Amino acid sequence: MNYSPEAVSSYLCQVKTAVRAGNYRIEQNHKRRKNLALFKDYVIDEAKCREILLSLTSCDFSEILHNEHPGFTHEQLYVFGREVNLLQRFGDKEETVPLYIKLNKLENQFVIIISFHKQSYPLSCAFSKIQPPQCFT
Repeated sequence: MNYSPEAVSSYLCQVKTAVRAGNYRIEQNHKRRKNLALFKDYVIDEAKCREILLSLTSCDFSEILHNEHPGFTHEQLYVFGREVNLLQRFGDKEETVPLYIKLNKLENQFVIIISFHKQSYPLSCAFSKIQPPQCFT
């Protein structure tokens, strides 16, 4: 799939506008056990999640996937990787945690954070050497 840093930056600007307006949710259900594990294993709250989402840049971008669920195959899911420092919930150490973040921006400008968890494997960043364009929203 073809994409550019500018296109990803534009997508992120729209995502950040939705996040600032509170028009998003992080999936936390029985099908998203890895998402739940992040909140169980580390001290992280809604404000920290919001901060992480607002800090994403095109340099964190990895790939675009197609939604494989029947009836939603037209949707594109953007995958980002971001390292953040989090305090262990059952310990006293701060740890650098590589996150896997998969976003779905719906046509109504609502954002579903499908995945928000510790990476299971290292992600390759598509634009790691490029300075991200500014987001003026």
